[in-house]
Amino acid sequence: MSATKVTVICLCYNQEEYVVEAMQSVLNQTYPTELIIVDDASTDKSVEVIKSFLKNQRREIKSIFLNENHGNCKAFNIALKECESDYIIDLAADDVLLPHRVEEGVKNLKANRNVAVNFTNANYIDQNGEYIKSHFEVDDIKRSKEIVPEGDCFAAILERYYICSPSMMYNAKYLKEIGGYDESLAYEDFDIMLRLSRKYPFSYTDKILVNKRILNNSMSANQYQKDNKQLNSTLIICRKAFKLIKERKEKVALIKRIAYEAKQAFVNKRFILFISFINLEFKTILQK
Repeated sequence: MSATKVTVICLCYNQEEYVVEAMQSVLNQTYPTELIIVDDASTDKSVEVIKSFLKNQRREIKSIFLNENHGNCKAFNIALKECESDYIIDLAADDVLLPHRVEEGVKNLKANRNVAVNFTNANYIDQNGEYIKSHFEVDDIKRSKEIVPEGDCFAAILERYYICSPSMMYNAKYLKEIGGYDESLAYEDFDIMLRLSRKYPFSYTDKILVNKRILNNSMSANQYQKDNKQLNSTLIICRKAFKLIKERKEKVALIKRIAYEAKQAFVNKRFILFISFINLEFKTILQK
């Protein structure tokens, strides 16, 4: 029986300061892991930094250098087509995998073959790599203080951001089955979590196995700004979710999510989006 294969797709766009640390964190895994580094037409020195790093490696590392910027979703899907692995991690070039992330994920997913995603706790770090806090608050032995939803997670994902996306390891079979990321969207995690959790269970490993970097210029930090396309994508995802809800608790969760996003749109003076969210909220409330 062949060994279980894992691929980390590392996506880079103008992350010259951090991309080497991200790539090295993949090479430092305690479980043999394939690395595919994708540069999405960076305008800084990322390509130069990546090529210099690759030149000094003895092991084979796949690289994809795109000539034009496609955005995270399409760039990831381009690499996904190159993958023949059992499990896949999507790693931003400013985040870091801790050494046992892949090993723990393989152990969990092999024991739970119907699971689409294994996720974990994570640390948030700043631009200098300094600790800020953990994603889930932990006790003295680094275990989460809250009960983390797993199994059927659809309603929980709808209601709030509780899965730290860099901590996710996908079962490649299920990820490919639903077509990978939606390339029409400005960001991927909320949509892919919803589509996968609608069909398959998720599992949680109660260990801190990833460092997620918080930067002032990151997509998530600027998602509600006037010219940012992420909130538009969130509206599209909520409309997709409306068609997926089956139970009352899911309807309630979607209403809470829409209300939150509507508030953000209003506070940031994105009034057309605000009205669209409110219309969707009323439509959801009136749904029988």
